[in-house]
Amino acid sequence: MRLDLADPKGLVRESYRIETITDSECRSIFVDWALSLDAQVDPREAMRVLLATYGLETPDHPMTKVLTEGLQDGPAPRRRGGRGGRTSHPV
Repeated sequence: MRLDLADPKGLVRESYRIETITDSECRSIFVDWALSLDAQVDPREAMRVLLATYGLETPDHPMTKVLTEGLQDGPAPRRRGGRGGRTSHPV
């Protein structure tokens, strides 16, 4: 995948240039980045490209941490509680 597809607005690139950026700022940029991706772009593949481009040289940068966490699988779905979890045909 080309870098311009993985980071179409350059948000991640710019985050790596900010010396005093915090974890929470990187998370906010990450959300903006995810919303800016083209529908045809696989976000996980884009994160891999960004980590290979920027993260290898700066493993302690907060954005490297955020991108790495983004590649991890989320928690497994849990059973619904209440009436919706007990009936086979939720209302």
